[in-house]
Amino acid sequence: MGPFGSSIKVSTFVDEGVPVISGYHLKDVRLLDENFNFITEAHADRLRNSNVYPGDVVFTHAGNIGQVAFIPENARYKRYVLSQRQFCLRCRPGVADPEFIAYYFKSREGQHKLLANANSAGVPSIARPVSYLKSVKIKLPPIGEQRRIAAMLSVLDDKIGLNQAIVRNLEAMGEALYRRWFVDFEFPDENGQPYRSSGGIFTDSEMGPIPAGWTVRKLGDVLELRYGKAMKEADRVPGPYPVYGSNGPVGSHHEALVKGPGIVVGRKGNPGTVKFVSQDFYPIDTTFYVAPKTARADTLNYYYYLLLSQDLRKLSSDSAVPGLNRNIVYMTRMVIAPERVIAAFEDHARPIRDLITSRENENRQLAELRDALLSRLMTGEIRVPAEI
Repeated sequence: MGPFGSSIKVSTFVDEGVPVISGYHLKDVRLLDENFNFITEAHADRLRNSNVYPGDVVFTHAGNIGQVAFIPENARYKRYVLSQRQFCLRCRPGVADPEFIAYYFKSREGQHKLLANANSAGVPSIARPVSYLKSVKIKLPPIGEQRRIAAMLSVLDDKIGLNQAIVRNLEAMGEALYRRWFVDFEFPDENGQPYRSSGGIFTDSEMGPIPAGWTVRKLGDVLELRYGKAMKEADRVPGPYPVYGSNGPVGSHHEALVKGPGIVVGRKGNPGTVKFVSQDFYPIDTTFYVAPKTARADTLNYYYYLLLSQDLRKLSSDSAVPGLNRNIVYMTRMVIAPERVIAAFEDHARPIRDLITSRENENRQLAELRDALLSRLMTGEIRVPAEI
């Protein structure tokens, strides 16, 4: 099991050390090996009963129950620490393959068994998660077939992973473009030359020299953070619109609350996360969604990268369940560009966003295909020949 809630909190995080696994990292069959909070090696040693390693299978027992992922042998780190809502399973070598086990509990049958002991009152949770999981019986094919099934499914996941890597690179390009224009002030001048390097005019401000015509304003003057709406997990009726929590998508629904594209900001649970959503969506009450206060409606890329540049996680309150206070966000002062510069940035950022959206859409289609195969492979309806 993960440690008691007060054992890991915002004040214990450090810039580098042992990564802490949260529900955010259990979106896929393989651990999402990025965007960790870290604790010190000494702190992780004190929580040794909650240490996990490559080959372990990690589950969520409270909150977004049903999450499961295995830590691959080529993981980025030698060890990890579970957060308070996670627990793990360690497979017996030669009996059960960790990747197969993770795929099994992602299947319809596996999810049914995993959640059969769930309590939906208050925060959804699995009662007595460790002892309950030990009691679950599953039909295991021979270890060789387990590995072949996992290998077949992982081909699709590898393609999904490749697309995710491309998306990360494209996001990095967008962030780099934002920094060049709005931090280094090397946006194109009227002659198309980098402003600062070409001798652009600067004026003094409370935040230092800024380009002439730019202003220092509070974030609350340029955008609004609106509250998402509560929706119980049982009410998330499958549909075409993604439901967003502070960790990203947490299901789908037949109705949308916000017309996309839009920006979701984590409010509770994993506060300060910033997600761009390309379609109509439903943000739940652990999130905010962004409404720019601007005459132009097509400046979302600018505000997305602006919020990313602020490291909103540092503005979260220090408690067992950290939260983002939007009034503190509103008071943050920023150098704001004129509308014409923001509009020009959008013209450069939009093609990047279109490529990101294309890859994300392809991944949704691949995931649907994988899930269709997953159910049939796990029930034995489809068998994988030994020569595969």
